[in-house]
Amino acid sequence: MRKKVEVKEVSQGNQNSRRNFLKMSGLAVASTGLILTGCSSDDDGGGSPPEDNQLPGVRNGVFDLGGGDLGILTYAYALEQLEADFYTRVVNSNTFGSTFNNEEQQILEDLYNHEVIHREFFRTAISGALQDSPERVLPDLQFDYGNLNFSDRMSVLTTAKALEDTGVSAYNGAGQYINTPDYLVIAGKIVSVEARHAAAIRDLLNPGSADFAGNDIVDANGLDVSQMPSQIISAVSDLNFIQTDFTAMYLP
Repeated sequence: MRKKVEVKEVSQGNQNSRRNFLKMSGLAVASTGLILTGCSSDDDGGGSPPEDNQLPGVRNGVFDLGGGDLGILTYAYALEQLEADFYTRVVNSNTFGSTFNNEEQQILEDLYNHEVIHREFFRTAISGALQDSPERVLPDLQFDYGNLNFSDRMSVLTTAKALEDTGVSAYNGAGQYINTPDYLVIAGKIVSVEARHAAAIRDLLNPGSADFAGNDIVDANGLDVSQMPSQIISAVSDLNFIQTDFTAMYLP
């Protein structure tokens, strides 16, 4: 009953603001897709390809994300697979309509659509760059969310918050290791979308607050937190959602 009261307290203005906020994300997603059509596998934008021994691929029976630009793209692809899978399960849950109100459903569906686009973008971009070596493209990962209750609003939103915050800090931390200008532009566009996602989820959890820029995600210099790939992979591993083993021997 308390949840219903909290939902009614959200003004129509706030609802419209959230939806417009995510519509801006949709525009960023669309423009990212346009960049993909303008990039070809033989145009590296001036970046240096990784040594052959650092390309993504299976090593000692386990897929390694690789190094260089393709390693960073594959790392991002792994994270986008996780986010896309999570929101797919959220919006397809049998209790989705009863767990979330109409506004929340629209926002979560927006996030689902964005993350699926991100996942498919990276799949296509990496496949294009490695068109002669499809075995070097990260396979579909398997996920298990354990005891996470997809019928519990707070559990779902708290998990979404963790994933979105992690995504933002992952892109922020990985950008410095990207050499190819086109790839860096793409990463910048996607992290701006991820940041909007994080802000929207935080506002659903605590409407009208300043949590969208809380001290846990913005440092004393007013900058988003950034983490290296090794830190992100460790944090994601601790969640135990990803069931497919992979390594990242060549990422910082």
